[in-house]
Amino acid sequence: MEKATDMPQAQASQFVKNSVLYKEFLAEREEILKHKWIESEKAGKDIGFEKALLDWIVKHRSNWRAKRLKEARTEKAAS
Repeated sequence: MEKATDMPQAQASQFVKNSVLYKEFLAEREEILKHKWIESEKAGKDIGFEKALLDWIVKHRSNWRAKRLKEARTEKAAS
């Protein structure tokens, strides 16, 4: 089996983009950006990514991850 370090750069980049871990990162980032927008609207100003990130982790991450895990299990059982 070929290691990512043995692959050409473009192929390695595509490998990463197709990975489950990268897709989870993108989904989580999208949720954080939504949270940032909502909280910025409430505050009447941009709260910044770092504040939104920390607030989202404390308030929403565990429930969001549990929901994603449950959905993944349901999809796997259905196929």
